[in-house]
Amino acid sequence: MLALQPFRALPALDVPVSPIRAAAIREGAEPALSALAFFFVMTSYYIIRPVRDQLIGAVGSASLPLFYGVVFVMMLLLTPAFGWLVARFQRRRLLGWSYSFFVACLLAFVPAFAAQDRIGARLLGVMFFAWGSVFNLFVVSLFWSFMADIFTSGRARRVFSLIALGGMAGAIFGPLVTKLLVRLVGVAPLLVVSALALGCAMALLLSLSARNEQARPGVGGGDAVGGSMWAGVRELWTRPFLRYMALLMLFGDGIGTLAYALVADYAKANFVGNVARTEFYNNLDLATNTLGALLQLTLTRWLLIRRGAGWALVLPALVNVSLLVMVAMSDHGAVVISGYGVSLLAVMMATTRGFAYGMTKPASDALYTRVPRETRYKGKNFVETAVWRFGDLAVTSAVSGLRLLGVGVSGLALAGAGVAALATWVSARAGWSPDLAPEEKRIA
Repeated sequence: MLALQPFRALPALDVPVSPIRAAAIREGAEPALSALAFFFVMTSYYIIRPVRDQLIGAVGSASLPLFYGVVFVMMLLLTPAFGWLVARFQRRRLLGWSYSFFVACLLAFVPAFAAQDRIGARLLGVMFFAWGSVFNLFVVSLFWSFMADIFTSGRARRVFSLIALGGMAGAIFGPLVTKLLVRLVGVAPLLVVSALALGCAMALLLSLSARNEQARPGVGGGDAVGGSMWAGVRELWTRPFLRYMALLMLFGDGIGTLAYALVADYAKANFVGNVARTEFYNNLDLATNTLGALLQLTLTRWLLIRRGAGWALVLPALVNVSLLVMVAMSDHGAVVISGYGVSLLAVMMATTRGFAYGMTKPASDALYTRVPRETRYKGKNFVETAVWRFGDLAVTSAVSGLRLLGVGVSGLALAGAGVAALATWVSARAGWSPDLAPEEKRIA
């Protein structure tokens, strides 16, 4: 009779993974992790965005020049500081320190919002609007600089719309979280939730950076960029592509800021209390981001792959021209007060923003993969921070001045249509700028 032998597990088979399969796994994981990181970045921002905007709604558009002026001064001070950090510290330290700073600031603002009624919406608005604008620009700009650093131009055209879609999901999820929690816990605790989301994004980005440095040693991603802290400013004058992107930023910002100022007056006139204003801006963000997500799922990726990033810059500019002409041709001055016209204005605002986030942004970030690393970080950051906020200050000041001269909404929309027409030409020049590297050529 045979004795039963004790069961012994078979030895594990050590099957080596081929370099091709390892590369395929990595190429699939990097876009997924990037999209998840951007989801948390945008969730964090869109939780605090209506919190910031309700302060503007409390004081109206007359205070926007002051708010944007403070932001612009802060950008001028921070741009060389950011250039110094980029020049001297490796990528992982730059990401970790930058995101940790903003997490700490979010937590520090919690007591201030708990005492908003005592501090006053104007004073708190200046502080938080300035800080929130810096948060948005630096955190998002640094994210896309990092994306341009780890993806080639060919892969960027294939995956950037999908990564942006992850951010758009966060831009939809953030307002939903705000809508759910604002009446339950109030405004101040929302900042803690935003800080947690940003911390998750930071952890994912640090992991991505480490994986990329291990997989592609010698490419330069783990090293400091080097160069001058003023390189971003200098390159604006020496690199044609960056000049076009700066002009495109100014023109696009002019259209968005015009709508933002008019909606701020509407919110001041029609909503009482910080909770009601927060809900209003929250619903506007939901409409904007839903459109952006639909574009990224459909038209944007097709354009980037089939036609190139240039066409994905031109099409939103043409849409803006059409919308602004419609507003200019309507009897808009009378209906702004009644509410119906504001609905038309809100549609224009949501549509222009939806195309900006859902198409223009992925296209412009894909083009940055075809410039040197110093331009990806310093030049891109300067355009998306100081140049952007200069546009905010200029446009809000111009709107206030034109209103004093008696120019109505229809006249402002007609001027905006002319700006959008110029943006169409600049978009074509940027998309096919002669100083861009050929597709797939990597510049370390």
